[in-house]
Amino acid sequence: MELAAEPVVYQKLLPWEPSLELEEEEEEEETSEMLVPNPWRHQDSSRNKAGGLPGTWARVVAALLLLAVGCSLAVRQLQNQGSSTGSLGSVAPPPGGHSHSSGVYHHGAIISPAGRELLVAGGNVVDAGVGAALCLAVVHPHATGLGAMFWGLFHNSSSGNSTALTSGPAQTLAPGLGLPMALPTLHLLHARFGRLPWPRLLVGPTTLAQEGFLVDTPLARALVARGTEGLCPLFCHADGTPLGAGARATNPQLAAVLRRAAFAPTSDLAGDALLSLLAGDLGLEVPSAGPRPALEPAQQLPVPQGILFTTPSPSAGPELLALLEAALHSGVPIPDPCPPFLQTAVSPGSSALAAVDSSGSVLLLTSSLNCSFGSAHLSPSTGVLLSNLVAKSTASAWACPLILRGSLDDTEADVLGLVASGTPDVARAMTHTILRHLAAGPPTQAQHQHQGQQEPTQHPSTCGQGTLLQVAAHAEHAHVSSVPHDCCPFQGF
Repeated sequence: MELAAEPVVYQKLLPWEPSLELEEEEEEEETSEMLVPNPWRHQDSSRNKAGGLPGTWARVVAALLLLAVGCSLAVRQLQNQGSSTGSLGSVAPPPGGHSHSSGVYHHGAIISPAGRELLVAGGNVVDAGVGAALCLAVVHPHATGLGAMFWGLFHNSSSGNSTALTSGPAQTLAPGLGLPMALPTLHLLHARFGRLPWPRLLVGPTTLAQEGFLVDTPLARALVARGTEGLCPLFCHADGTPLGAGARATNPQLAAVLRRAAFAPTSDLAGDALLSLLAGDLGLEVPSAGPRPALEPAQQLPVPQGILFTTPSPSAGPELLALLEAALHSGVPIPDPCPPFLQTAVSPGSSALAAVDSSGSVLLLTSSLNCSFGSAHLSPSTGVLLSNLVAKSTASAWACPLILRGSLDDTEADVLGLVASGTPDVARAMTHTILRHLAAGPPTQAQHQHQGQQEPTQHPSTCGQGTLLQVAAHAEHAHVSSVPHDCCPFQGF
C-alpha cells in the first residue's frame, strides 16, 4: 500500500495501566478456556460414559492435538522469518510487489551517515537532519563541528512555506577564532519545526563522543594533509602521529558539553553554557550577546517550471538567484563542460547534508569551519575545535542551498533540493546544475505512472571539486543521489 502525499500523524503510545492488563488477561483466560480446556481442572463427569471418550481424556487428546499444530505453525513461521532477513539499509518490496532502484524510498531518506533511526522513530526531516548534523560535528571535525557556522533551508510540504535558517554575520570570540553558533542555531531550527524531544537528538552524538567512533577515510586524509599540530591528543597516537582510518577516537569533554546542552531549556542557554567554558579556556570574559541565529522567509525566484527558494544575505543565495535570473533571461545555452576556474580553485572546509520525505518536506543544511579543522585551536575543557572565521571574511560564500517547488498551488507537485559543499564558487556551480535540470524539463506522464520507480531527473552534475547532494519528492516517493555518486552514504525506509 502506497503512502498518500500527506503529513504522517504519529500516535503516541498509551501509558501502561494495570487495569487494562488485567482485563486483557481475563479475556485471554476466557478465550483459552473455550479453545483448550484445562484437563487438570475439575470437570463435570456426569456425561462420562463407559467405553467413550467425551470426558476428561477426550479433552487431553484435544489439547495435545492443538499443541502439536501450534508447534508446527511456530516452526514454520520461524523458518520463514529466517529466510527473509536482510540488511538494515535494504528496502523490502511493498505489498504491491514492485521494487525500486537504489536511492528510492517509500517514506523518507537522508544523505548522511546518521539520521535514519530518527525518521524510523517517528521524527520528521528536521529531526533527522539536526541529529545527523550533530553526529557529523563529532566524527568530521575537519569539516564541521560545534564551532562551525550553519545555514539551512527547510520546505514544509504541509504549509507550502520555505524557511531559511541563518547564523547571522560571522563573529569572533578572539582574534582569529570564530564565535561558535552551531548549538543555538540548530536548537532554534528544531524548536520551531522538530517533532521529537530535543534530548533524543543528542543521544547519538553524545554516545559517539563518549564511547568513541572509527576514523573514516575523509578524516584520516584531512589529518595527514593538515598535520596534528593543535589536534592532539584527540586525533593523535601516543607518538604524535595522526590516527589512521579505522582507529578509534573519543572526545569525552565534547560528550559532557552535549549532555549539558541536551537539557538546556532555550537555544540561548545552549550557546551560553558553551561560551562560558570556552571563555575560561582562553582567559577571556564571556562575550556580550551579539546577533543571534534567526528563522526568516526564504528568498524566491519564479521560473516557468515552478519557484526557486534559497537563503538570504549574507549567504551566497542572492548571488545564486541573480545568476540564474540573468542566465534564464539571456537564453544562452548552458556551458558544458564547466568553466576551468571552477575546477582549480582551493576548496573551503565545509559540510552538507540533505533529508526528504515522500510528502515533499525537505531540509538542507550546510556548515563550515572556513578551512580544514578551522583554526585548529582545540578547547581543552569542551573538546570543541573553533573556526577561523573573522567578521570581515566572506564566511558565507559557501552557503546557497536551493529548493525547486513545481507549483505552490499543487500539493502533489514535485520538490527538488540541491546543496553543495567543498566547491570554491558554490553559486556558479549551483547555477550550472539547476540550469541543466530546468533544461531537462518536467517528468513525463509515463514516469508518474511508474509510481516512483523512475528517477525524477537525471543524476545531478556539478562544477568544481566539490560534492553535490540532490533529494527529491516524486510520485509519493523520496529520491536521493549525489555527485560523486559514491561520495556520501544515504539511508531511507
